[in-house]
Amino acid sequence: MLKDLRNYILESDFRINYVLGKLNIVNYECIDHFSDDKVMIRYSEGMVIIKGENLIISKLLNDEILISGIIKSLELK
Repeated sequence: MLKDLRNYILESDFRINYVLGKLNIVNYECIDHFSDDKVMIRYSEGMVIIKGENLIISKLLNDEILISGIIKSLELK
């Protein structure tokens, strides 16, 4: 049980969650591009490209970012 809890707390897998118009990205490497209509985020296996309108960063941590706005598309490369 402690092993499962530790893995949950220290999870290192790249993850994207979309909830109520906000996109939460965890365990990314860097932000390559950011504008109000396009965000490009690099992760260990490629790139995420988010396109939309009025995109803003609501929360920014070392390995987590929360993007809000009108998200029109999400592309994994």
